Amino acid sequence: MNKLTLEIKPKIGFGELNFGETSENIITYLGEAEEMEDIEDDDEFNTVILNYSNQGILAFFEGVEKSVLSCIETENENVSLFGKMIFEMNEAEITELMKENGFNEIETGVDEDGEKRLSFDDAMTDFFFIDDELVAVNWGVLINDQGEIEEI
Repeated sequence: MNKLTLEIKPKIGFGELNFGETSENIITYLGEAEEMEDIEDDDEFNTVILNYSNQGILAFFEGVEKSVLSCIETENENVSLFGKMIFEMNEAEITELMKENGFNEIETGVDEDGEKRLSFDDAMTDFFFIDDELVAVNWGVLINDQGEIEEI
């Protein structure tokens, strides 16, 4: 297991981990997952989720012919985004940080539990808030059946 830099990189990856990598590369950095979930839908598109609950990281793998890293979600409060500790920031500060870095396609929503989602579609990144406090970040890329990254 290697030490992972806890840096969110929209459309690229997380620290030394890049979207499009295999689960073997991820396991090299993060070790064996505490839990694994395998989800198969009707069109044989498979999603595997590796849960590193001790590190506050979920790694999602997708693809039919080749399964690769497509999405990451974290609750780890030590992560940074564009050099800023985002779990110390509020929604307005995160919005400004994303805009400063060229991401402007903003959408928001609130689910029935009161969790607020702040989405930047051009970054394929979602921020989740409960009571105005950031609780999770989810970011990724689109993967085709061959396990290749699709451009958006």
